[in-house]
Amino acid sequence: MIHNHFVYNFSSGPACLPAEVIAKIKADIPDWHQGVSVMEISHRSLKFMDLMQNAEHKLKKLLNIPDDFCILFMHGGARAQFAAVALNLFYQSSVVDYLLTGHWSEEARKEASKYINVHVAADGKTVAYKSIPKFSQADIHPDSKYVHYTDNETIHGIEFRETPNTKQLLIADMTSSILSKPIEWNKFALVYASAQKNLGIAGVTVVILRKSLLEQANPVTPAVMSYQTMAQTQSLYNTSPVFPIYVLNLILEWAEQLGGVPYFEAKAKRISSKLYQCIDESSLYTTPVDVEARSRMNVPFSLRTTEMEVDFLKRAEQQGLLALQGHRVVGGARASIYNAMPEEGVDALIAFMRAYERENN
Repeated sequence: MIHNHFVYNFSSGPACLPAEVIAKIKADIPDWHQGVSVMEISHRSLKFMDLMQNAEHKLKKLLNIPDDFCILFMHGGARAQFAAVALNLFYQSSVVDYLLTGHWSEEARKEASKYINVHVAADGKTVAYKSIPKFSQADIHPDSKYVHYTDNETIHGIEFRETPNTKQLLIADMTSSILSKPIEWNKFALVYASAQKNLGIAGVTVVILRKSLLEQANPVTPAVMSYQTMAQTQSLYNTSPVFPIYVLNLILEWAEQLGGVPYFEAKAKRISSKLYQCIDESSLYTTPVDVEARSRMNVPFSLRTTEMEVDFLKRAEQQGLLALQGHRVVGGARASIYNAMPEEGVDALIAFMRAYERENN
């Protein structure tokens, strides 16, 4: 077996952080400003508000966000947005549409249906969540105000390679794919992403929406979940998640220095292709996802038997290849290879997989 002197974290989230960012955090913690750590700084201090404005500016630049969109930093993760979207947008509408491609889009649908009439335009259960179900404009309710989809399903390993084609405005959960590819803003009403995959650590959710939609909210929407309230207060309605926003800013600086979205898109294509090639050429590993829908961020795979999977995961961990356990919903193994995963980590995983297969054939 190979021996790996490094540790590579393939966790689906909270995910690995760049080594440079961890080093900067370590250096900043004792004294970020005036002898105070970043975890103690007031969210209303000029120093922190300047940091948050820098993060907003960097996001806008990296993602080419148009001026008619605003950026909010919110609490509660993507799960809170499952409700917030339905509460804030078109609550008087008769119906909205959801595309179901896996666990998280189904969770989003269930939460939204508490507040708004949800029509399912495409249901991935019909294809066992192995691909993106086919749909057309004819499948969308004629009175629908928006179409919601999950751009990348972290559990089932399914990713939209192209923006869904619909006349309705789109809402996307891009938690696990943001900053890994361009976004066609002219097609979107709103994009949201919790930070713990490609944007840093858990605790802050980035919401990017059209300013024209800020006055659509249901009157019962809690103020802390109101897009309009958060926009009016520059995301300072209540105590901001200071440390996660600080880390987000460091991640954006790191991403900018490397070349931004074009760099990460090329890298994601390259390293995911390597890993899928290893699986496809193998007689030991299989992945359930159809080729055209394979995620570049989360690669699920399985071995011949459950016993082999247990042994594989144990021995991978001994080699410094961590958090390869598949989600409890589907089992098996899964390699999450977000922006911060170094290419050497994927190479080390492939080398281990091939060595393990040689030993077990």
